[in-house]
Amino acid sequence: MKEHIRGSLKEAQSALENLLANERQLNNIETAATLLVEALENGKTIFSCGNGGSMCDAMHFAEELTGRYRKNRKGHAAVSISDPSHISCVANDFGYEYIFSRYLESHADEGDILLGISTSGTSKNVVEAAKAAKALGVKVIILSGREAHELEELAGIYICTKGGDFADRVQELHIKILHIFIELIERSFHPENY
Repeated sequence: MKEHIRGSLKEAQSALENLLANERQLNNIETAATLLVEALENGKTIFSCGNGGSMCDAMHFAEELTGRYRKNRKGHAAVSISDPSHISCVANDFGYEYIFSRYLESHADEGDILLGISTSGTSKNVVEAAKAAKALGVKVIILSGREAHELEELAGIYICTKGGDFADRVQELHIKILHIFIELIERSFHPENY
């Protein structure tokens, strides 16, 4: 059993080292963090979305901004698109691929940000959300684990964290990036916390 534990940790370490060595993706992370800070400075809202584990990450990201990350400070405008009544209503009436886009059409304004998370890069509802965001003048940041031309074309910033053959390593990198975003937002607004 211990050999599997070590193997899992080494695989995670390798995925992290690959990201650390990827200057393009590090630049994308920095650019995305700058956009998030600018949006909050301008009184805008960050919307996040994803499916399954990526929805959990989207929810975690939003609650860390509205609640607390490391130390007390004021909350920031962030919303995870994860309301079960909205999701079941739209999925039933229009189709599951529209659960995020309909929410944005109802709540988002020009200058807001959509942070979409799709480990595959092909989630239809994240693609539809990016389309709706673009039409509304909402800036689009995508976290993915695969190159995906449709989402890449729709995104202003496409952060691709390849982490092996399965979603788990990709998700581990995504949570690290989300925590980096939160830290950089806090460092901008609340330097006293650091």
